Amino acid sequence: MAGPEEMEGMEGMEERGVGVTDPRGVLRQGRAFLDFFWDIAKPEQEVRLAATENLLQHLRQGKKDDELKYTLKRLVEGLGATREAARPGFSLALAQVLQTFEEIPLCSILEQIKEKHNLEKVKKKLVRNAAFGNFFGVMALFQSGRLVKDRKALLESIQLLQQLTNHQTHLRDLPRKTLIDITSEVPENVFEEVLFDILQGDLSSAFTSAENLHLLLVGMRKFPGVLKPKKLKKLFGSPTVVNEENIPRLVELLKSAAKSEKEDKKLPGVAFDLLQVALKEGAFELFWNEAVENGLLKEKPGPVSYMCYRLLGSALPLLSLEQLQVVLRGKVMLRYGEHVVATQLPQAFKFAAEMEGYIDKFLSDCDDPERQLAVIMGFSTLTHQGKPVLLSASRVVRHLQAVALQKYISWLKDMFLRPDLDCCLDFSSNRQKQNRERADGAQHKIGRLRRWIIHRLVNIIESAMRIEESLVMDIARFCFFHAFFVAKKKTSQIGEASVLPSGPLDERDHTETENYFFGLLQTLNTLPVLGDTAKAAALREKHVHGVTADGKLWIILLVEYANKLLSSEHVKAVKPFTKEQRDIWERTLESVKNLQKRENKSDSAKVGAFQQLLLSMAIHLFKNQPETVDVLSDLLNCTERAFSKETKKKKTDNSEPGWVEVMVEILLSLLAQPSLLLRRISKSVFVWICPNLTKRGLQLILDVFDPNQEENEESAVVVMEESNKKTKLAKETDEEGSENSSDEDDTDSGDEEENEEVDDDFRSQLMNVLQAGNALGGDGSDEELDDEAMMALDKNISALFAEQQKRIRAKKDEKDKMRKEKILRRDFKAKVLDLIEVFLMKQAENPLVFDIIEPLLQLIEQCMSSGSDKQEVDFLRKTACIFKNSLCRNKQYCKRVDALQEHLHTLVQRLVKKACKHTDSAVALYYFSASLYLLKVLKGNTPSAGPPPQPGKQSDSRAKQECQLLNPGCLDVQRVAVPYRQALTQFFSKRNSPLTCSMFHDLFKRFPIMCKPLVDTLVEFITAAARQHQQAMACLLLHKVLLLQELKLVMTEEEWEELISRSISQVTECLKTLEKPITKAEKEKVAKSLELLNFLLKTVTGQKLNVKLTEVEKVLLSLKQLEDIGNSPRLDSLYWNVMHWLNHTKPKKDKTGSKPVQDTEPPKRKKKGFLPETKKRKNRKKGTQENGIAPAGDGEPAASEEEQPLGTETPRQKKGLVPGGSKHKNPNRGVRENGVAKAGGGTLPAVNGGGAVADMKKKKKRKNKNRKRKQEAGDEAEQVPAAKKAKGSVLQETQQKQGKANQQKQDKAKKKKKEKKTAVLQE
Repeated sequence: MAGPEEMEGMEGMEERGVGVTDPRGVLRQGRAFLDFFWDIAKPEQEVRLAATENLLQHLRQGKKDDELKYTLKRLVEGLGATREAARPGFSLALAQVLQTFEEIPLCSILEQIKEKHNLEKVKKKLVRNAAFGNFFGVMALFQSGRLVKDRKALLESIQLLQQLTNHQTHLRDLPRKTLIDITSEVPENVFEEVLFDILQGDLSSAFTSAENLHLLLVGMRKFPGVLKPKKLKKLFGSPTVVNEENIPRLVELLKSAAKSEKEDKKLPGVAFDLLQVALKEGAFELFWNEAVENGLLKEKPGPVSYMCYRLLGSALPLLSLEQLQVVLRGKVMLRYGEHVVATQLPQAFKFAAEMEGYIDKFLSDCDDPERQLAVIMGFSTLTHQGKPVLLSASRVVRHLQAVALQKYISWLKDMFLRPDLDCCLDFSSNRQKQNRERADGAQHKIGRLRRWIIHRLVNIIESAMRIEESLVMDIARFCFFHAFFVAKKKTSQIGEASVLPSGPLDERDHTETENYFFGLLQTLNTLPVLGDTAKAAALREKHVHGVTADGKLWIILLVEYANKLLSSEHVKAVKPFTKEQRDIWERTLESVKNLQKRENKSDSAKVGAFQQLLLSMAIHLFKNQPETVDVLSDLLNCTERAFSKETKKKKTDNSEPGWVEVMVEILLSLLAQPSLLLRRISKSVFVWICPNLTKRGLQLILDVFDPNQEENEESAVVVMEESNKKTKLAKETDEEGSENSSDEDDTDSGDEEENEEVDDDFRSQLMNVLQAGNALGGDGSDEELDDEAMMALDKNISALFAEQQKRIRAKKDEKDKMRKEKILRRDFKAKVLDLIEVFLMKQAENPLVFDIIEPLLQLIEQCMSSGSDKQEVDFLRKTACIFKNSLCRNKQYCKRVDALQEHLHTLVQRLVKKACKHTDSAVALYYFSASLYLLKVLKGNTPSAGPPPQPGKQSDSRAKQECQLLNPGCLDVQRVAVPYRQALTQFFSKRNSPLTCSMFHDLFKRFPIMCKPLVDTLVEFITAAARQHQQAMACLLLHKVLLLQELKLVMTEEEWEELISRSISQVTECLKTLEKPITKAEKEKVAKSLELLNFLLKTVTGQKLNVKLTEVEKVLLSLKQLEDIGNSPRLDSLYWNVMHWLNHTKPKKDKTGSKPVQDTEPPKRKKKGFLPETKKRKNRKKGTQENGIAPAGDGEPAASEEEQPLGTETPRQKKGLVPGGSKHKNPNRGVRENGVAKAGGGTLPAVNGGGAVADMKKKKKRKNKNRKRKQEAGDEAEQVPAAKKAKGSVLQETQQKQGKANQQKQDKAKKKKKEKKTAVLQE
């Protein structure tokens, strides 16, 4: 679009003779120079910048005045381009040219801009372009950096911008903003001598618009020596801007500025400059209290309130400590807190993230720890019902200096022990204000504050960048103490007991602190080494985590601290230890000490695993004592056996489980725990014990996926998880504090009672109660029941309904429990599946991998037959991914299978048979892939009898590769060929087989050694396959196999020649069976057969094999007569490719012979006013059938266009441009008379766009109408019996259709479930 416009402008300029003095110069020197201007106008910014740079380089090197003049003209014209992307491109290019060539006077360029984009002379529809041309011209002068130095150009530019302010419809406030930018860049003397006079009108009207006020504020900030208080008083009557008289006008201007910046979502510049001026004039308190809090905040929530929040965040770096304390306790903070709480919905605009950015920037730039502490404490005391609005996981604390961070942590701990709600800026919602009379309101707020503080302390360790080890340990001790201990009295021996809480912690506080502590423990286990010492740096380079700078585990320090608390008399545990639990604790500490002595030995990984697990379980002894005692007891016994000398010398009795089996059972029990920390520790410990895993230990893991042992293995898991979830749900309900929960429960129960169906037992019991009540009043009497009898009846009925309601509730709870147990079992299996993945990745060369194959496949089958909800689908996807990536595609595999050869061969046979018997193709693919994995393992292993044969020359890499491909290794080719041959037979003989062609293609491609024993089967089924499609697949597979070079290496020349000969013979027999017409399946078979035959004949010709080709040539020549092959371009091309090897060439088409006669004659000019011959109505009697043969229509020649040989149409005929073409509209459609089509109906010449064809259609419609009228009058007697006869058949057809529809619905429902999971497996 811009290209033609620019070319028109260029041509017009050339006609006027402007800028070009040499007619053979600029415009005729080549396209390279002109292309720069085309690229400058393109929308892509990178292209524009590159074109500008190239233009500058060209002008510097050329140094031609004509080119420079032409460049300036083109750039000035482009400033007013129609496209928005082109205007800034030309403006930037003009600025760069003016900056590079300083000899160009700015005033002349400005005159050219005014002349080219004259706002007074331009047409009305081009005013917008002219306005933008002037604006971008001034922008170019300003961006060149020379405008400030040229006073005359500066003065004219400012005047031009002032004129452009009248065009707000197009430019809005862009001229004003540009004027402010230019003013802020000029020196003070230039402003005073040049700009002040022309800007005096704008400055004096500063309180009429936000732009003028912004200009005044910028002038006051940049030129304080010019805009003194005396001069300000002359301008608008007051020496200061921020005073009580101007506050109302400032509020209105700020409101308009906020609404104009609504879309940009940023603080208006005028507001920030006004804040700075208020600080400079010493009127910040007046501005903040009167203008912001009592003026702007009275507006409804929207752009004005957001401007107040942004003003608060932007003011933080500018305020002193006293001013910060005032602002952080004001109304803006309260309104911001209400906004954060009110905008919890996903659709609402949330300002919290932007405010956190302001805080983060302030803390990172501020060097004063006191101001840092004031800001972080100010936002930490903005609370809603006791809970601070600031996120407890906020990472802004990472910028706190060490002094500020230590004071902040001390303040948090003090607030936890002695909550001071008076120092908090607390607010509540309207509903919560109505419920203030709650007795436990203060305690509820304290609980919310304490929980936030604990989470804040824990998150400081994760977020802080420069934190000392002493602070980390201080926080960890504080959390541990208040989670599990209570101080009896003050003591200086324990720092956490030196101050007693002002109010005791309730059970929920201890539970929440306990949960956060275990989160902290998980953080400590993954924490990098802290400190600046050389040893700490060395440990960080080794990626060591969870230890101090001295190399000691954090968890060991916590266990030592816990032991100190247990032995102290001044504190007591929340859950005191029994004697048995204390003995276990002591045994654990003793075992850890013994393990620490073994750390420097070779089994350090094993020692670390047991040590980490023992310490973690010891800490969990404070949380869940009964279950942890049993686990710790087993773990201690397992540790003693694992590190005892007797187990290394001789194995224990088979009846007694080894330490690895015990460890696996412990890890499985830990995976069932709701603690994320224990689950991660279990996974890391399992990585360490993987090399020692035994078959029995692996079987314990695989038993989790066995549906027969599911209930016995996971009942404890379900109960534990369920109780935890119920507790969590109760907490969440209490946290929200819903007052109407009881009413909702009653309503829900009522709805359930109505919706529940009444069973027969309840109905019979109700009848018995009613009969008994009736008997009380007397049998057979019509008298009403007295009051006592009625009360007794009501009591019995209410008791009956209460029992029924209990039964309904019990059934519902049972269903809900079963559903949740199913979900928990699936979650537990997913966690155990992670252990399987770890083992497959870390121990890929372990022979135990083979024991995992079938359980994983059975698990995939179970998932396919189970539900189709998201959890089941995700679990299926995870299982399939592990089987495919961690097992089958793993490059590492077992290299010691000498003793397992028989087992692996049997497993291959079993897997292939299961793949054949399976009904689902997606699952069969995984069974087949598992068999291929075993083939890879067997082939990759070397038999122990001797080394594999090596080629004669070691340097021949190709010979080495061929030898490696053909070396069977431990694979018994003949044995494994039997199941694969049976699979091939089923694939080609059964109608619905789960096997696919890609499976066998993968087999032959990955294992060429399997081609020779199976190729005979492929050749046989070229003709013996059950269906046409299967014959095509046989041809395709045989073609793929014959293309493999390895097949020829394992066959002798005689065997190869015999294979080629039999293949040609089979393909020939296959092609003999073709019939007319060829179906779609037969076309595919012909295509694959011709492709295979093409390769076979090429091989015979290229290798000069002694193969007879007489029979195949006869068959191929007979195919030439089939019309379907000639009509298909693909089959036609394949056919002649094959015939090429038999010395037959494709005949050339005679383009001239196929043209119709009427095309060669000159078209006759139609006479005006006469009806053409094709439009005239003909006598119908002439077209009647005689002796069953229709005459040639209208004297047409007998040899019509349709009698041409097949495939000899001209291109015009194929496109439908002549009547005889194959794509002509309705080519074979003619007028039917007495049920017989006329011979010439399809070959009528299309005169005047096919008028004859349209005439024939009209005749046919009239004829059909006449037939209907006659039949209605004369055939009523015949129609009535026919209708009676058809009635029974219609009913039968209706029933059959309904039966088919119902069957289709059932089939769709079954398929829908399968398709969802099959799609997951086929990903």
